[in-house]
Amino acid sequence: MDWLRAVQECRERRTPCVLVTITDVRGHAPRAAGAKLVVAADRTWGSIGGGNLEEAAVRRARGLLRGLGLTGVAAPVTEHHTLSDKVPVEHGVQCCGGEVTLLLEPIGVRPSVAVFGMGHVGFEIALQLSRHEVEVHLVDSRSDQLAADRLAALHDGPADVHVHQVPVLPELVVAELPVGTHVLVLTHDHAEDLAILDALLRSTRPATIGLIGSSAKWARFRGKLAELGHEPETIDRVRTPIGDPAVTGVDGKAPAAIAVSVTVEVLALIRASAVSTLER
Repeated sequence: MDWLRAVQECRERRTPCVLVTITDVRGHAPRAAGAKLVVAADRTWGSIGGGNLEEAAVRRARGLLRGLGLTGVAAPVTEHHTLSDKVPVEHGVQCCGGEVTLLLEPIGVRPSVAVFGMGHVGFEIALQLSRHEVEVHLVDSRSDQLAADRLAALHDGPADVHVHQVPVLPELVVAELPVGTHVLVLTHDHAEDLAILDALLRSTRPATIGLIGSSAKWARFRGKLAELGHEPETIDRVRTPIGDPAVTGVDGKAPAAIAVSVTVEVLALIRASAVSTLER
């Protein structure tokens, strides 16, 4: 597998990795500038020439991966290596006589957001989120809301967009979401909203759960969720209303305005989750 496919596979499997690239060579070296190596916690793909240079790069990359696991982000690192038998090494002598510069770029697991309900507001939220480096899961029981031409603009941004069209029981998608997903519930049907919330509250996958709607809707839902066996502290995991202008400072009832407010809120939750992970 070449380095590009390896990076794509790591992204799809939500596996953090480090892309190592030879950016400059002076004198003799095993590989020319541009050679690449992809390093995950348990395997590698590609090569920058083998020997001590590659072993040192793998060791350094895995150190970056450990930091990536704590914070969710890590800055690229540039290193210079002299390929000389006079330089102390741990993995064998390389006496090519040249100098090599490496760029190590950590590629972390992207935050995941799920939008249940792709009506006017859901679409605008998805459009906003697609402009950020996140993984977005779009779920709807109506095929027309997830039509390829309608969602085309969402694929122009940097987000990884995953579409789940489930005509019956969209709440089953909950089990497919990555652990730590921030979930937004805003379908066209209150019964569907309730079924999805029930599934979410029984799952360990969501990081946060947000529901669109009025205080009257939430009062009814609290009662229904209690009847379904959920304890009050479990029900309190649901955040409603989403995109509260009093919290985000973004007001307006148009779908695009609501979407901006909700996106501000979700990005803040993602940031708070990363900070919380770091502090632990």
